[in-house]
Amino acid sequence: MMKILDLFITSLKPVVEILLITSVGFYLALDGVNLLGQDARKHLNNIVFYVFSPTLIGSRLADSVTYESLVKMWFMPVNVLFTFMIGSFLGWLVVVITKPPQHLRGLIVGCSAAGNLGNLPLIIVPAVCKEKGGPFGDPESCQKYGLGYVSLSMAIGAVYIWTYVYNLMRVLSNSPVEIPHDSVESNYDSCKVPLISSTEEEEEDNHKVGRWEKVKRRLVSLSEKVNLQTIFAPSTIAAMIALVIGIITPIRKVVIGTEAPLRVLQDSVTLVGDGAIPAITLIIGGNLLKGMRSSGMKMSSIIGVLVARYVLLPICGVLIVRGAYKLDLITKEPLYQFVLLLQYAVPPAMNLGTITQLFGTGESECSVMMLWTYSLASVSLTVWPTFFMWLVA
Repeated sequence: MMKILDLFITSLKPVVEILLITSVGFYLALDGVNLLGQDARKHLNNIVFYVFSPTLIGSRLADSVTYESLVKMWFMPVNVLFTFMIGSFLGWLVVVITKPPQHLRGLIVGCSAAGNLGNLPLIIVPAVCKEKGGPFGDPESCQKYGLGYVSLSMAIGAVYIWTYVYNLMRVLSNSPVEIPHDSVESNYDSCKVPLISSTEEEEEDNHKVGRWEKVKRRLVSLSEKVNLQTIFAPSTIAAMIALVIGIITPIRKVVIGTEAPLRVLQDSVTLVGDGAIPAITLIIGGNLLKGMRSSGMKMSSIIGVLVARYVLLPICGVLIVRGAYKLDLITKEPLYQFVLLLQYAVPPAMNLGTITQLFGTGESECSVMMLWTYSLASVSLTVWPTFFMWLVA
């Protein structure tokens, strides 16, 4: 009983840290203070999207991931994909059961699919490692390897969000879209038709052209309907660059390490990236205030997302991760298993707020969803990590 209590206290401390920073953001967004109002949050959100998140992912990933560790962690991209796919299916069930308005379907599926694999684990894992007598051994080694696991998780999550979830929300919502790399682009009409459409005239033309021309037409049609440009979102590009630096030993020796000739580049990127966690957490607090003033989301949809993210998804995670362990698909290291399990228990990704701002629709409803999910995250991120640590240790 005492061991469970100790694990509970260990899980509770990082959650308290998050709540304290969130409360500051909530206070700064109040009308009487107005230092983090709607315009300020939007500008800060853009800075996070273009500057803080890419540098955070790049610095953490390049510093902690090598070719050997990447081979060791081969199951993590698969595990993150499982969280997104299972979450998408659960979100679709919520949509079928609660029947929300058309423009909110993408938001509900997105909140169920995309978890916060970035700033929250970056707070939780180091805080757990720092605890004396923790379940993961030496605090210094725990933090070093833990940050490596979380950094890779964060990078993979960013890629999936800006490729899979972004386009999924775009198609399901049937809404205007603003591409991060362009100013404003309305794709309302293109979202209303199938990804690959074929009219009678096109079919007649297809008989007159060669096979290669048909393939080219279909590829062009697909690229017009699915925004493939989001593959090159800043966080995705940063993850790719960081993996190249971390994996290729000659480049790594030039940039990473105390003896590296160009270590000032890594130090500078790390310094900027360290601003991502407090900035995003402050935005969470500001958005919670906005959520308290909005009522556009059905309560049944909110409850459905809460059940999907905080009950069903973690249970699926336990079955998948422990099943992979029994089949010797993952290492026996408790910390690695803990991070894999934690990926199933986090609240929705804050990038969803950025996506709704880029779409120009569902922003207030997203704030309501974030209000409820992050308010109850204090319970989920205490109870589930306690169980996970007991399970793997």
